[in-house]
Order: sequence, then C-alpha cells, then structure tokens
Amino acid sequence: MISPSMTSSVFSYQKAKVIQALRYHFITRKEIKILIILVNVFALASAVLFFIKRISPVAFMTGSIVWFMIMLAFWFMLPYSIYKRSKTFLDSFTATLDTDMTIENERGRKTWQWKEFRSFMESPHFFHLYFDARSFFLIPKSAFEGDDVHEARRIFKEKISS
Repeated sequence: MISPSMTSSVFSYQKAKVIQALRYHFITRKEIKILIILVNVFALASAVLFFIKRISPVAFMTGSIVWFMIMLAFWFMLPYSIYKRSKTFLDSFTATLDTDMTIENERGRKTWQWKEFRSFMESPHFFHLYFDARSFFLIPKSAFEGDDVHEARRIFKEKISS
C-alpha cells in the first residue's frame, strides 16, 4: 500500500501506448467529437444521395476523400506529429504524489500544486493530468506497481477537481 507520500518507480514512455493515449485525448475533445459526427453524417448522406442517384460519382468520391483525410489526420497525423515534437516522451521520470506532484529526471524537477490541474482523465494505459483543455501531462499506469495504481487513481480523484 502507498503511504501518504508516494514515490513511484522510474517510468518511461512506450511509443505505441503514447500514440494510443494521444488518440484518446483527441477523440474525447468536444469540438473533435462534433466534427467527426458532422463528417460522418455528411458521408452517410452523400452515400445515400449517390445510391438514389441524386449526386454524381465525382461528388460522392470527393466527399469520401474528405472523410478519409479527416479520419487520417485525427488517427495518425496529429498523434504522430505531437509524439515526434515532444522530447518528454524520450525521457525517464520519477513521480512523487504528496501535498503536491513532482516529476523529476536527471535534468531537473518540476513541482505542481494540485490546484494547478484543472481535471484528470484515465485512458487504458495512462492518467492524463490536464492544466487546461489542450495542455496535459501523461503518467503511465505502469509507473505504479500492483495496487498502487488504485491508490494513484484515488489521489488524483481526491486532489484534482474534475
């Protein structure tokens, strides 16, 4: 069990899991959900209109290409470009959850008070700690051994008002 002052072991990031977490981040954003719904409705409408011969094959194909490009952007281009630009995912860290949260590595340390986090979200492999709608820090669940992941979840729920 974790003591009130919990220090995790050193953790690092795995590319495939980070890409999945970034996809999860994008898909859960309200504006992206709305865009995806609208694009899918447009794609279905163009398919129906093409089937009943109300639009030409060129119009249907154009709509299909737009749908494909938007899905490609959200599923591959955005997550991979963010992963590539961020040097954070190449480092190893130690996280300390106490009266505040500290992340450190051989190059330095950063401490945040809990009130600096706006919300947190959990995906299959990560805790996403949000500063605002677009800025967040990923902490792998694998950083916490055994039941410590449950204790970390409890601390995040208690300290960060969602």
